[in-house]
Amino acid sequence: MALTLAEIRARLQAQESKSQGNSGSFGDGSVYPHWNIEEGESAKFRFLPDADPSNNYFWVERAMIKLPFAGIKGQVDSKPVIVQVPCIEMFPGQENKCPILAQVRPWFKDKDKTLEDMGRKYWKKKSYLFQGFVRENPMKEDKVPENPIRRFIISPQIFNLVKGALMDPELENLPTDYQAGLDFVINKTAKGGYADYSTSKWMRKESSLTTEEVAALDKFGLLTLSEFLPKMPTAEELAIMVEMFEASVDGQAYDPDKWSKYFKPAGFRGDDETAPAGKTTESAPAAKVAAPPVAAKAAPVVAEDEEDDDTPVADAPVATPAASGSRAEDILAMIRNRQKTTS
Repeated sequence: MALTLAEIRARLQAQESKSQGNSGSFGDGSVYPHWNIEEGESAKFRFLPDADPSNNYFWVERAMIKLPFAGIKGQVDSKPVIVQVPCIEMFPGQENKCPILAQVRPWFKDKDKTLEDMGRKYWKKKSYLFQGFVRENPMKEDKVPENPIRRFIISPQIFNLVKGALMDPELENLPTDYQAGLDFVINKTAKGGYADYSTSKWMRKESSLTTEEVAALDKFGLLTLSEFLPKMPTAEELAIMVEMFEASVDGQAYDPDKWSKYFKPAGFRGDDETAPAGKTTESAPAAKVAAPPVAAKAAPVVAEDEEDDDTPVADAPVATPAASGSRAEDILAMIRNRQKTTS
């Protein structure tokens, strides 16, 4: 059956949105930049479930590797840059198959502290992708999207607080429940001159979605979060990632002639390249998360995703998060079963 013009336009728009999502675009304002709120301020979110029924959680995990370079080859007075590449271990069936981490893992077994420090620098950095409504926003945003269902890139520090409440057996409903869910408040403070979110918390009082929020869900629908993860690298891209990794470890500059077709530093523009607004490589938004802009008089702020929960050292075994994840899944299943029996 032939498609109508409206259906063709809708499909093209969906493909464009998916393409921008996979690139991690920040330009359209769909990602809420909570790292930009001022110290001492708070933002309140209402998380929503994933549109993917096979996802047991209301988030997806994202893992990136930072590759620092001394500068950009061919540019005078070039400053150091960071390129972020996807770690393939975030994809199903690819556990322990990352060619970069395969080289990094043995560094943690060496008695040389320098190698361990290097290993931490090149180890994958996790973050977690959620969706939901911003119910209280302390910022004035230059660009607010028409769709109020925003995406949130959450660091391990905040994620552990999100997950912690799910471990409470007294939790009656899923926090994403439309009628009896819970809001999550992100509090930004400072600790030792760095951004700190350890006082963030779930609200105790349940609440239902507002009429406006329900209308937004009817109009725009839930997002399939996995569509906004980086795409699985091809064999060619994996080879480029390894080449870039080795060059980074050797202290070389980023070579745009070799690599810009595949991965770029945040904000990079070639001599003959003009990137459309909102269209960047995966490196760009990830770097933006890792290094939020800081006012001149503010204390230095580091990446909130600098903490990782599976760096292979004696006091942080890789198996620990997996065990916690299984327990969280048990709690979620228990809540779902309880809701079914009482409905």
